[in-house]
Amino acid sequence: MMSIAPTVVAATRATVARVPDAEAVVDLGTGRRLTYSQLWERATGVAGGLATEGVGAGERVGLALPNGADWTVALLGILLAGAVPVPINPRLTGPEHRHIVTDSGAVRVIDAELPEGSPVELDDVDPESPAAIFYTSGTTGAPKGAMLSHRALLSAAEQVRIAYGLEPDDGLRALVAAPLFHVLACGMQWIPALVSGGCVVLLPAFEVGAWVAAIEDEQIEILNGVPAMFWHALHHETFRGLDVSGVRVLSYGAAPTPPAQARALREAFPRARLAPGYGLTEAPCVTGLQDADAVDHPGSVGTAVAGTELRLLGPEADAGIGQLLVRGPQLMSGYWGRPETTAEVLVDGWLHTGDIVRIDREGRVHMLDRRTDLINRGGENVYSVEVEAALAACPAVAESAVVGVPDQRLGSRVGACIVPRPGVRFDEEELVRAVRETLASFKVPELLSLRSTPLPRNAAGKVDKAALRAQSGWTELPRHPAT
Repeated sequence: MMSIAPTVVAATRATVARVPDAEAVVDLGTGRRLTYSQLWERATGVAGGLATEGVGAGERVGLALPNGADWTVALLGILLAGAVPVPINPRLTGPEHRHIVTDSGAVRVIDAELPEGSPVELDDVDPESPAAIFYTSGTTGAPKGAMLSHRALLSAAEQVRIAYGLEPDDGLRALVAAPLFHVLACGMQWIPALVSGGCVVLLPAFEVGAWVAAIEDEQIEILNGVPAMFWHALHHETFRGLDVSGVRVLSYGAAPTPPAQARALREAFPRARLAPGYGLTEAPCVTGLQDADAVDHPGSVGTAVAGTELRLLGPEADAGIGQLLVRGPQLMSGYWGRPETTAEVLVDGWLHTGDIVRIDREGRVHMLDRRTDLINRGGENVYSVEVEAALAACPAVAESAVVGVPDQRLGSRVGACIVPRPGVRFDEEELVRAVRETLASFKVPELLSLRSTPLPRNAAGKVDKAALRAQSGWTELPRHPAT
């Protein structure tokens, strides 16, 4: 990898010096536009306001604003004050919000007006000190604060640049609809743009019509999202005839991509590089799939990104299946205030991801399941991602999620939560017959939850399987449909 700046502040300062009048942020919610010099000027004012309030170096400051220009100004302002940003989902309930504030020890939360004061530009801090503390989604317990150092965030930004095939100063316009409080949008979209002198075009939230319109109106060159976002965009009434010739990169992940959708993306964006990948809060960038493999191997999330090593752990590791272990400069330093938990997942420099994967002979990683989502059906392991991929190939299925449903006899049974595709006839027997062609019988869903609304998702765009496991009202699927 190329030489990177020591800190996010140093990287931003260099960009401001290089391209002060370049557009840095476009806020589609308010209509505000900031150049890099304006972004820096306003951030130094926030830093001055925090200093006036007595916020000291190393203290944590919560950031609970919605997507917008103020969010970017606030985060840089917190760093310029020498403090540590703690991004918080502004839609959290009172107890959820208080947990993060209390757990992080935040001395201040920016959730409305930005602090203002005389400009302050604190000298750069230790590159290994936290640049931000991102809290996990909490799907397997109380949210934990993953500390990402300046070095980690900037390493991830450089890995993104290489994975996308961009030049070091290739400042591109990226459309960001994912929430900035999550490392996906902040670390994988905004920070890379900040380093390269690019522009982030921010939507308050994903709304397919606004997202599609912005592609042409704002001359977007990088699109990032979960597969469901692209599916909705391709089927939106205004997409046909849209000028997408400027789009150079399509980045997606967090859910399986059906082969048909990968082919559809290639056809819809003929000049774009397809760049699916995989990462997590504790390691923002882990793998990326080469453009040449995106259609032929859509079930893979790619090979290790630059500067990253992968290993497998478990009894089937020699056969290429096991828990994924990751080592590289982009890893978190640990969980804030949780040394015991940190020691469990960071062992000798290796992050134990908790994700069960298969690595093929070419080094491509194929996601199988989270350890917590693995379904043990009568002693047989069923990987939900594998079943979801089979369901995604069914024409009548728009969305699906597979979970284990408790069963006294088998321990767990395979349950499928399905959102039917509008305008397509849904037939249970046809569904079972189709998945039986590619799956062993014990993997075929036995229970069905048919939904008329989209699957519940967390802030990262991942399906909330804990909520699905807790639901009732499952119906039996036919086990042996007529042939």
